[in-house]
Amino acid sequence: MGCTRQQLNEFFDDLLTPQRFNDYCPNGLQVEGAFDLQHLVTGVTASQALIEAARDRGADAILVHHGYFWRSESPCITGMKATRLRALMTDDINLFAYHLPLDCHPVHGNNAALGRLMGIEAPEPLDPEDPGTPVFWGRLEESVTVQGLADRLGVALDRTPLVIGEGDVRSVAWCTGAGQGYIDLAAEAGTDVYVTGEVSEQTVHVARERGIAFIGAGHHATERYGVQAVGSLAARALGLSHEFIDIDNPA
Repeated sequence: MGCTRQQLNEFFDDLLTPQRFNDYCPNGLQVEGAFDLQHLVTGVTASQALIEAARDRGADAILVHHGYFWRSESPCITGMKATRLRALMTDDINLFAYHLPLDCHPVHGNNAALGRLMGIEAPEPLDPEDPGTPVFWGRLEESVTVQGLADRLGVALDRTPLVIGEGDVRSVAWCTGAGQGYIDLAAEAGTDVYVTGEVSEQTVHVARERGIAFIGAGHHATERYGVQAVGSLAARALGLSHEFIDIDNPA
C-alpha cells in the first residue's frame, strides 16, 4: 500500500483548502523528499527533535502545523534552519505544513478539536465572512464556573491553565495557539470567556477592564489535535501508516 507525494499533497490541499487563506507562511509541501510514501509522522512543529524522531521511525513524510519560511524570518538558509533542512533532505523526508488552514477546518482543525474538549460539539467561526480570523465560538450545554472550565481543559490537555476572572460562563470564544490578540473580538461579541494558548501582559488588563474571563491553556497544548486528525484521515484514505509524535513544549 502507500501513495505518492503528489497524492498526499492533493489530499491535504483538497481537505484544508489553503487557497482560501492569506497566511504568514506557505501552506502545503515545503520540503520535497521521496516520491513513494509509506509512513507519515505528524507533529506540532518541524523542530530538529521531531525530524530526528521521524527519521528514526522510518518516516517518508512529516505533517506539521508550524513549518518554515515565515514572513518575519530571514530568507537565508543558515544556522538552525540549514541544519533542519539538511536533515530532511539527507533522509529524503517530505515536509508538509499547514498553518491557518489547520486552525480553521470546521471538523478536523485545531479549533474544532479544542471546542469538543470543552464540551462544544457545534463550534462556529466568530466571523464566518473572514476565513483568516481563526476565532471560534459556541455555547456550553450547561453553565460552569470559569475555574470549572479551566479544570476541564487541564485534564484534557494535561497541563494547568492560567485563569483570569471568576463566576459562571456559558458562551465561549477561543483561538488555539498565540491568539491572545483576539480577546477584544471575543469581548465585542459578548462572550463570557475567551480561551487561547498564550497570554501577554496586556491581556490580563483587557480581560479585567472589559469584563470577560480569560483562560490561557498553552500554545503547544492547544494545537496538538488538528495534525493528528488530518494525519489519520490521510492514512486511512491513502493506505499509509501514521503516528503522532509529541515533542514536549511547556509554552
